[in-house]
Order: sequence, then structure tokens, then C-alpha cells
Amino acid sequence: MPDLIETVEDGVATLTLNRPENLNALSDEIRLGLLESVYRLGADDSIGCIVLTGAGRGFCAGGDVKTMAGRSARGFEERAAGIQQSNRIPMLMHNTPKPIIGMINGVAAGAGLSMAAACDIRVAARSARFGTGFIKIGLSGDWGGTWTLTRLVGTAKARELFFTGDLIDAEEALRIGLVNKVVDDAELLTATMELARKIASMPRIALGYTKKNLGAAETGDFATSLEGEAFNQARCSQMEDHREAINAFKEKRKPVFTGR
Repeated sequence: MPDLIETVEDGVATLTLNRPENLNALSDEIRLGLLESVYRLGADDSIGCIVLTGAGRGFCAGGDVKTMAGRSARGFEERAAGIQQSNRIPMLMHNTPKPIIGMINGVAAGAGLSMAAACDIRVAARSARFGTGFIKIGLSGDWGGTWTLTRLVGTAKARELFFTGDLIDAEEALRIGLVNKVVDDAELLTATMELARKIASMPRIALGYTKKNLGAAETGDFATSLEGEAFNQARCSQMEDHREAINAFKEKRKPVFTGR
């Protein structure tokens, strides 16, 4: 079986990390697969939303500790280049026009937590656990976790999570704003796919520009955000989906969006 499984249904692409015996710890196949899949799906007009999850009882335990000694034995430049290659994945997740939902079915630790934080929305099973973990193996963190967690949970809580490496449960993750929703384990797939299909049914060009606006708002000033909103709103107003929505409103019917 491949380490990364891709399925598509109702305009929703699901990417499943498939190393359940290792709590879906990252392999080279997963890294390369995510780079290829997220890039390709981001340009696919038939896809309205991406769901990222893990097989078995884990979302992703982060880097594979069993192989770390070999990677760390490489020269500094080679090791840094390898980490930079992996860091392309959260950047791609951030920049793709497709909304990404993390379906957090179990432990998300280390780079697995950073991966979850790079998603646009996170739905967690009640049994899920979250932890940075890096400090406990003498590392400082990668996959953008220090950036994303700081923006999701605030400076003080992000520092606590990174300095201690402690695990928190799903309810605490919800309380601090790390996840959007917590559901019973048996309801996770249904709740996540219901949300994914709802998002995928929206006008897809507008979804992409909305995500672009929100990404710019994380670092840009108000004036820059206003300028970007003006151009992106103008682009969307020229699309067929906008005209369809206006006609549907006038005709008191549900709009039929085509992604154009």
C-alpha cells in the first residue's frame, strides 16, 4: 500500500497518510506525495476542498524518530536543504487556492502538529491529542509550526507548547483556538465531510481569492489588505458564478455554481 492515499468524491479530495503502524510518521514518500498532490489539486477546477487525515489511530506523529540519526549525520548544508524541502509543503498548503481541512483523527505531534496548523480548518476527534514534541528530542521545530501556532493560539500559549512539548487534549485545543470543532470519534468522518462538501459547493474562484485575502491579512497592514480586497473582489465580480448568484437571488432559487 502507498504511504499516501488520494480519493476524490463530490468535489472533495481526501489525502490520507497511510503508515498506521508508525502513527503516520513522515516518510519520503509522504513528503513527495504531499508536494505533488497539493500542487496538482490546487490547479484542478473539479476540486473545491481538500481534506488531510491519517490512517488508523493517529493523524501524524511527525518525523520518523527511527530514521533521524541517519539524517542528522549528514552535513549541515545537506541537512538544512532537506528541511527546506519539507518546509515547501506547509508553504504550498498556505498558498494553494483550495481550502484545506485537517481531519484530526488521533495524535498530531511535532511536524504532524505543524501540518495540522497549516490547514485552514481543523476538525478533531474527541480522542485526538496535540503536542509540539520537538524540544523533547532536542530540536527546535520545523514545518512552520512556530509561525502558525503563534497566530492560532497567541504568543504566550505557543511558547508554552514549544518550551514544554506537553500534549494537550482535544477540548483544550478547542478552548485555545487550535481546532475549530471537536466531535465524537464515530462522528469525525461524517462531520468533516459534511463541512468539506459545503465548502466545495461554493463558487471556487471566489474561494481561492477569499483564501488569498485571509492569508494576506495574517501579515499585511490594513491598507494593503484593503487594496488586495478591491482587486480580488473586482476579479470575482467578472465571473459567471457571481452573475449566476445574482440571477438566482432575483429568481428566488438556489444558485448552480460551475467554478467559472
